[in-house]
Amino acid sequence: MENEELISKKELLELTGISYGQLYRWKRKGLIPEDWFVRKSSYTGQETFFPRGKVLYRIEKIKNMKEDISLDDLADVFSPSLDETSLRSDEVAQRSIVSLDTLKIYMDFRGNDDPLDFNDILSAYIVDKLIVSGDIGLEEGRMLLEVIQESRITFGLEPAEIFLMRKLGVFSCFAVSPPSKICVGKGSKLIAAINTTTVIEELKCKLI
Repeated sequence: MENEELISKKELLELTGISYGQLYRWKRKGLIPEDWFVRKSSYTGQETFFPRGKVLYRIEKIKNMKEDISLDDLADVFSPSLDETSLRSDEVAQRSIVSLDTLKIYMDFRGNDDPLDFNDILSAYIVDKLIVSGDIGLEEGRMLLEVIQESRITFGLEPAEIFLMRKLGVFSCFAVSPPSKICVGKGSKLIAAINTTTVIEELKCKLI
């Protein structure tokens, strides 16, 4: 966090239009992590700062979602722990979380018809988003599933970013553990960059 741009509590409240009470209520509910409240010395004494990009993005999401989802459910959405969901593939399709075509690819990839846990649904959901958007084809979706599976083995529950590229028509993808920077070589095109933390939050909203 030491390399991140910080924003003071005063500026945060002014920019977002929330009150001091809301900010600390959301902290108590677990919507804003404790470690985002950074105490630093200033000319007025001790002052509280936050990682600017993260806290502004989080508060905007809370403001947009709190009318439709309870604060307790929002706390589950923003929690890094994975949901204890278990759904049959037909239930996932019926709830329009993942398309039938992508589910077929995933079930073939997994090799059994057991209910899908959160990780299963997440993997299929990531692939489905990219297929539906037209960024990748079905065969490339299968390749992406292999990378997602390997990244889960390598990184465990740590956040990950998945990069998809194409060079001279040849598809490739890889996962990294952030923070990270990549440099795309000449002739290569970055198709998409997937932040798993963001997608997990998105999927949890669909499952609530």
